Amino acid sequence: MQAIRIALIGDVMLGRLVNRVLRDASPAYPWGDVLSVLLAADARIANLECVLADTGEPWPGKRFVFRSDRKNVAVLEAAQLTAVSLANNHVLDFGDRALSEMLETLDRAGIARAGAGHDLAEARRPARFAIGGLSCALIAVTDNEPEWEARPDLPGLFYAPCDPADPRFRDLGELVRETAQRVDVVIVSYHWGPNWGERPLPEHVRAGRTLLEAGARIVYGHSAHITRGVEFYRGGAILYSCGDFVDDYAVDEVERNDESFVFLVVLDGNAVREIQLVPTVIVDFQARRSDPLRAARQCERMRRLCAELGTRAEFANGGLRLLP
Repeated sequence: MQAIRIALIGDVMLGRLVNRVLRDASPAYPWGDVLSVLLAADARIANLECVLADTGEPWPGKRFVFRSDRKNVAVLEAAQLTAVSLANNHVLDFGDRALSEMLETLDRAGIARAGAGHDLAEARRPARFAIGGLSCALIAVTDNEPEWEARPDLPGLFYAPCDPADPRFRDLGELVRETAQRVDVVIVSYHWGPNWGERPLPEHVRAGRTLLEAGARIVYGHSAHITRGVEFYRGGAILYSCGDFVDDYAVDEVERNDESFVFLVVLDGNAVREIQLVPTVIVDFQARRSDPLRAARQCERMRRLCAELGTRAEFANGGLRLLP
């Protein structure tokens, strides 16, 4: 079987100033010159860190709320996104009606989704897709916003504390086991932990390994706003944080939340053979390929963080190649 490449990217936030730019710019604008990298992969997955809707009111008392016009689903279509994770702390920023509108919009566009729904069953349901003969499933979950947890009769997100002793995390593990019996590759998107900090939290290490032991092949982490190292484990990989990919956020000059990567996971059969990292930076509300000097600095930082996790890294083609 030919090797398969899945492009994973961090938080994609199309609200506020990005939304304003998209009133005049083309739907492809937020992807900049990274678009060709994404389209060269066999599948593309992002964490959608906003709601796509024209309805709804801001969540009472919430400081940061992100909504992008419903028409901007065309941005996701321009990148030919295969699936999106909706389990995050912004999916209900404009309430139940806006969430429902976004679910309908994504379905009409043919973009698979996971992590939020009209009820708990829908929020837990894996997004299924096929790539080159491999059947895949995306399970999306978060430990943010517990008040948004979906119920059997209430809309919301798939919530599970990042604690292997918690019954909700055990339920997640069982869902991974059941799904792994039905498909070749299970990807768990986990919007976990607080912002900042370049090293994974101990509970993320435990949880990530537990999910791979349950049958996941890739644990795809985000929420911290910056990138963290990657660990290979039992034929799979844990991407502890994929950072921010497109947004309008203020930049922390130390943590560099404007810098990220396209994480190209290369599968040989259903095992992770390697991960190729393409350095990116957010400029003028779009993702761009990093210039050579910036790319070298980004790659050296990631090489160091991966080495701490036992991951080998080689510089290649202006980026980084990660090996078990």
